[in-house]
Amino acid sequence: MSRRLMHRHPIAFALSLAAAMAIVAPVRAALAQHTMDAKSAAFLRQQYLMDMDSLHAKVMALATAIPEDKYTWRPQAGVRSVGEVLGHLAGEWYYYLPQSVAAKPQADYASPRESLPKLEKIAGKQAMLDELNKSWTYGRAQLAAADPATLTGNYKPWGVSLAQAAFGMTGDQHEHLGQLIAYARANGVKPPWSK
Repeated sequence: MSRRLMHRHPIAFALSLAAAMAIVAPVRAALAQHTMDAKSAAFLRQQYLMDMDSLHAKVMALATAIPEDKYTWRPQAGVRSVGEVLGHLAGEWYYYLPQSVAAKPQADYASPRESLPKLEKIAGKQAMLDELNKSWTYGRAQLAAADPATLTGNYKPWGVSLAQAAFGMTGDQHEHLGQLIAYARANGVKPPWSK
């Protein structure tokens, strides 16, 4: 429709475009000016940390409750196994959790293309539990230490706000938690916090 308008009625098209820009410009300006102050960023970072703490506790409870012989179980070919999901989470705690607050990934896991596959291949329940604990300790420390004053607008490396980073990260993490819950139940393991 707009192409036809543009070719048949160039003045009408130009006026329509100008009207649209007049509406969009103030909205864009308002969004550009909308940044959090340090107090709001501190509050959001604390809420983010609390959600991640809760998620971590549930992941660890499931990782502990699922028998070691089920760590290789997968719902079908081509889908991550229990152990691979846990290794994937460890990698995200080493790499993406720190980056979500502009901190550096753990040095040994600075390249997710190389490190995530290695973590997903960790054999043995205790080795996986140990890796989950190490990765969580590192990632949580980076999140807790992030200076709220540096998280008030969009920041590197992702060029997003704290709200976008926190919601993106927790959304992904909860998806993996749901995956583990489904895996556990498929193998007759009731989530320990479930009534």
